[in-house]
Amino acid sequence: MRKKVDARIRTLIENGVKLRHRSMFFIVGDRSRDQIANLNMMLRHASVKSRRSILWCYRDKLEISSHKQKQKKQVKKMMARGLLDQDLVDHYTLFLATEDITYCLYKDSERILGNTFSMCILQDFEALTPNILARTIETVEGGGLILLLLRSLSSLTSLYTMVMDVHERFRTESHTEAAPRFNERFLLSIASCKACVVMDDELNILPISSHICNIQPVSTSEDSEGLSERERELKDLKEQLRDTPPMGQLVGKCCTMDQATAVISFLDAIFDKTLRRTVALLANRGRGKSAALGLSVAGAVAAGYSNIFVTAPSPENLKTLFEFICKGINALDYKEHLHYDVVKSNDPEMKKATIQINVYKQHRQTIQYIRPQEHAKLSQVELLVIDEAAAIPLPIVRSMLGPYLVFLSSTVNGYEGTGRSLSLKLIEQLESQSKVSMQSGNGSNPGRSFKKIELNESIRYAPGDSIESWLNGLLCLDVANSIPNITRLPGPNKCDLYYVNRDTLFSYHKESEIFLQRMMALYVASHYKNSPNDLQLMADAPAHHLFVLLGPVDETKNQLPDILCVIQVCLEGQISRKSALKSLSEGRSPSGDQIPWKFCEQFQDEVFPTLSGARIVRIAVHPSALKAGYGSAAVNILTRYYQGQITHLEEDDGQVPEESPIKDSEAAKKASLLEETIEPKKTLPPLLVHLGKRPPERLHYLGVSFGLTLDLFKFWKKRQFYPFYVGHIPSPVTGEHTCMVLKPINNDDIKVAGSSQCGFLEPFYQDFRQRFRRLLGICFRNLSYSLAMSVLASDHEPGLSEDTTGGSKLILTSYDLKRLEAYTHNLVDFHMILDLVPILAHQYFQEKMPATLGPVQESVLLCMGLQNKDVTSVKDELGLEREQILSTFIKVMRKLYGHHKSVASKEMDASLPRLKEIDFTPLTKSLDEDLNEAAQEVMEQMRARNEGLLDPEQLQQYAINDVDDELGKALKKGGNVSASGLVSIKSNKTPSDSKHGKKHKESASSSKRKVKHGDKSSSKKRKS
Repeated sequence: MRKKVDARIRTLIENGVKLRHRSMFFIVGDRSRDQIANLNMMLRHASVKSRRSILWCYRDKLEISSHKQKQKKQVKKMMARGLLDQDLVDHYTLFLATEDITYCLYKDSERILGNTFSMCILQDFEALTPNILARTIETVEGGGLILLLLRSLSSLTSLYTMVMDVHERFRTESHTEAAPRFNERFLLSIASCKACVVMDDELNILPISSHICNIQPVSTSEDSEGLSERERELKDLKEQLRDTPPMGQLVGKCCTMDQATAVISFLDAIFDKTLRRTVALLANRGRGKSAALGLSVAGAVAAGYSNIFVTAPSPENLKTLFEFICKGINALDYKEHLHYDVVKSNDPEMKKATIQINVYKQHRQTIQYIRPQEHAKLSQVELLVIDEAAAIPLPIVRSMLGPYLVFLSSTVNGYEGTGRSLSLKLIEQLESQSKVSMQSGNGSNPGRSFKKIELNESIRYAPGDSIESWLNGLLCLDVANSIPNITRLPGPNKCDLYYVNRDTLFSYHKESEIFLQRMMALYVASHYKNSPNDLQLMADAPAHHLFVLLGPVDETKNQLPDILCVIQVCLEGQISRKSALKSLSEGRSPSGDQIPWKFCEQFQDEVFPTLSGARIVRIAVHPSALKAGYGSAAVNILTRYYQGQITHLEEDDGQVPEESPIKDSEAAKKASLLEETIEPKKTLPPLLVHLGKRPPERLHYLGVSFGLTLDLFKFWKKRQFYPFYVGHIPSPVTGEHTCMVLKPINNDDIKVAGSSQCGFLEPFYQDFRQRFRRLLGICFRNLSYSLAMSVLASDHEPGLSEDTTGGSKLILTSYDLKRLEAYTHNLVDFHMILDLVPILAHQYFQEKMPATLGPVQESVLLCMGLQNKDVTSVKDELGLEREQILSTFIKVMRKLYGHHKSVASKEMDASLPRLKEIDFTPLTKSLDEDLNEAAQEVMEQMRARNEGLLDPEQLQQYAINDVDDELGKALKKGGNVSASGLVSIKSNKTPSDSKHGKKHKESASSSKRKVKHGDKSSSKKRKS
């Protein structure tokens, strides 16, 4: 059935074509794809352009295949099932078959950068992210259409509760409910976009688009050739320079008057050939910066520059630059493979990006890509081109400036790495230096001259595009002017920290929008890289919270206070022990909870993830209040808040108020799409809540993850944050190592042994320092000595290790000590002891030596001992002469040798034999008493010995059994006694008595022999 289309839709499309402005349509309904062909037909009738290209983006699956033959089969099946209207089949299939359609997955949307399309179709609204939205919409040319296809909805407010795909990344184990606040603000912003229409799948305009009720056709001020005023100026300029090579050929490739003016300014600097000159090009996304730089480099080739270097955060960022270099030199009659060659990278990470162009028409000329962190390799450079300089750390950009011509370009506001650190700091500094040098007029040593160029005209569409204004406001892309100037800064001690209610912040009220724009402006001004996805993270992530530091608030004045500092915090931890053990066993870390999982991985500890903590994601300070103590004040107040030192006890009920979940209103559920009105909420909580009125979450630690630089590390170290992890591989974009620091919060849940400032982190902190010291010669060899010293230094003094001897007996041999002694006496060269330097350095920095070294001496010992650098490298890093370094080095070795010598002498003395010490204690008895006691002992021994000789039992064996008195008779006779004196008498013993006597005699004789032998041995001993 044919139906008349609302005339306002056709008028909007025709006005966009006339003004070169884009138009956007939201089509709600399952048959929304059926209207694509109708809108394309309206665009075809309104535009005289013959060739049109269409971009169709989707999540993972197309309802109709992009293959021509498969399309026909799928259309027949959909017709059979009644999914396609019979009247629209021919029209829709003709659209698919005849139009030049580029199909692209959302995840591959980066490959469409630099292309231009007449129409962009976005389906699968759930998969859209702010980055994808900006990236795809910005490819549409002026007069083109942007179509967003939404499935059937009961009401538009159901978008408030729609679960987006990106929410899966926001959820953690302890925070699972994501609130789609970004969708609410997105829907409310559509009503303010004059070039946007929301309609159903029958092209009925919904009430939310009531702003186009009175739309009228517009008239344009064009000349007879259909050119606007700026286009006429550009055409006239090209005609004037046509006969002026090479400028005429290069300007002929420009698309806008601003771009042509920029190319002319670059070429003037090139042909001037004045060293120490910088030209900066600043513009928003889509203004043709890279194209202007590429054409200018082609002019430098024509001018005879031999060594040209280009750099960017990634070689992929230089795709457009190298493309227009080739277009420029082709316009100058250079032929590829004949006059120049293009070299592409073989590194798979660079995705075959162009890294070098060799030109040899006149003489050898090279255009070479170099990484930003390899700026030290710049030698004999004549022209350096820095593209997307805002995404490169400011110190690296400063170090690239030298005695040669430098071209800078930076995206101040855009969706691909926005940052105003470059424009606010470096460009301001260059401008002031240029003014000083011009005023001084020093001809012998002139300063660096500087020129700034800005591009305002878009390449794809005309100025005043409503879609651009809507997108900039929605994604906070153009916030350069949102930072109010602060004339009078309050003292940091007079400021206070407030909690920001995100429901009110993203409610799209006028005051809330102003406050949000100011917050994002501080982010852009303080960080090198920002993206629109950060805005959705702030709005929807359940674990994120926002705090702002404000000066004294005057409640009588009805105005928003000035924001001095913004802090974004993410709650982490509270992970079950089962999940931690599973992660350790599988060797992988889930998304989210960055610090707990990294801590668990580094120390293989399954207890720490169960603790609760908060990670400071961002901290941004007002540009007028930098280095004035406001960042420190905000961190100190935040720490006190989580320690429970701010919340009033009478108001603290122990429960943390949660932000209310977004729900559909009852009126919205009852109303249909054609009757529903969308308005911001009228009842909302206060935007700012004083910390004293909000009880804090119960935490065990505060943490931060940042790129390791000396200033940042000192800032967090001063706040008593202690490092536990430093990434081994530096970032390819910034060249900085990732560092994570923690600060324990006083809590009764954890028992701490001792009174260390680190609390329960003390053993982990000491383990980190030991590992970092070991890796200084491997992964951190190129780390600056001052930064390495700061990381190794300890604020608290745990005291020297128990082994203060240095272990010289186990580590240094006697030969080592002899070589060390010879070097300290200037008898040998320092190369003789280079193998001992790492050992001594590890002992010293391990705090196992009581030796005291000065700062310069410690720096030399760290560079040569821990980082294994030679004298030349130490000379370049410390800025000292070689003789000074060697003099300092020998002083260090003398101190360390003196310590080891004393230890070695003590060990040698301990190994020698020593006499036994005699104890001269006075006697307790006199000499006479001692002699008397000894005499008594001798007399008792003699008495006991004599009594043993006269034992009657032993003499009984010699007894004579004289029963008849034979002995008396014999003695009486007298005369019978022999001369020997023997008297013989008759014995009366029985045989048994004789045997017994014989045995007794033998035993007596044996005992007698024993006595004799004993006497002999004793006599021998006496003789000897």
